[in-house]
Amino acid sequence: MLWQPALADAYIQATPAELSAKITARRKELGKRLVVLGHHYQSDEVIAHADFTGDSLKLSQLAAAQVVDSGAEFVVFCGVHFMAETADMLTPEGVRVILPDMSAGCSMADMADYEEAVLAWEAITASLKNQGWRGRVIPVTYINSTAAIKAFVGQRGGAVCTSSNAQFVLEWALAGGTAAVGKGEQIKVLFLPDQHLGRNTSAKLGIDVDKEVVLYDPRRSAKGEALGGMSAKELLGAKTILWAGHCSVHKLFRPEHVEQIRQEERSLAKGARTRVLVHPECVKEVVDLADLDGSTEFIIQTINSAEVGSRWAVGTEVHLVSRLARGAARRGVEVRMLSDCQCLCTTMYRIDQPHLLWVLDNLAQGKVVNEVSVHTEAKRWALVAVERMLRLSAGRGKLPNGQMAKLSNVD
Repeated sequence: MLWQPALADAYIQATPAELSAKITARRKELGKRLVVLGHHYQSDEVIAHADFTGDSLKLSQLAAAQVVDSGAEFVVFCGVHFMAETADMLTPEGVRVILPDMSAGCSMADMADYEEAVLAWEAITASLKNQGWRGRVIPVTYINSTAAIKAFVGQRGGAVCTSSNAQFVLEWALAGGTAAVGKGEQIKVLFLPDQHLGRNTSAKLGIDVDKEVVLYDPRRSAKGEALGGMSAKELLGAKTILWAGHCSVHKLFRPEHVEQIRQEERSLAKGARTRVLVHPECVKEVVDLADLDGSTEFIIQTINSAEVGSRWAVGTEVHLVSRLARGAARRGVEVRMLSDCQCLCTTMYRIDQPHLLWVLDNLAQGKVVNEVSVHTEAKRWALVAVERMLRLSAGRGKLPNGQMAKLSNVD
């Protein structure tokens, strides 16, 4: 977590209405110089000020296109740190990306440290070599990771993935990634940092998660276990090597929450049921019990197109579910949280109106605070990993400002 200076009392003591009015005034004053992005997990008060809402990659791509079209100088990303890093990588040179609160990190992204990843890579490849294994380990990282981890992956022939395309990217990696599989060559994938997305995706590809999926835990490695808790034999037999990371929000959803929904169905009218819809960052036991699982955009689209009279229990962040529930209720669709626990992204919640106003006040006075800037070398290799993913997405996204062409010969 990065340090964030305390705000002056004027920001803390202002009412929500006063803050909203001042933010609106500052936005009008800054005009086209500014683009404000709001992640789906943000509170309604913050979302109200966003030019665009979406997931992390979608917002960064929208920002890149928008600043090219409008000539904007600043992007304020109401999200978490790795998202602002992605925006900095995808927007043109000279555009300055700002995070309203620098302490808004992501616990999952922070679970994969660059130095730890290098040590893991060295230990894994050395163990395989010592066992006479012939092949390649291809790294894949979830977009919910630091720019340093994305660069680690890009430099080693791997790619970024999202929860929408994780299956496609994992298939690409298992098929050899950037190079065809040679005669007698075997492929293993190192998947960072979310073990649950990696495990659920592996299962969808028909990989035996009990026998062919192993877990590397950097905490156990730090305690002296050379392979992060797995044995050399387990590593040799694996197809997917998972990093021991997870989302603190989605881990809160448990199989018993789904079972409770099933029990409640028995009291409903004959034929009525509640469909369970979860994010693939949830543990496999929850995903297996759910009716549907998919990315944030998939969840939104599913609820927005749900039949009138249908009932849904959704396993993802509470702010998003609450907004979906209000909109669905107006169409006669019932939506509730899968769990009664407070499934809140607490780091995302650090972004609020006082901090948003604070960065805008500084911009209006000619001062940039809380700028997020990725180191040039890290940006270079991280963009390689992102570009590989975009190429696999059938032209659905392109890097802005000619970056695709500049990177085309890096592989």
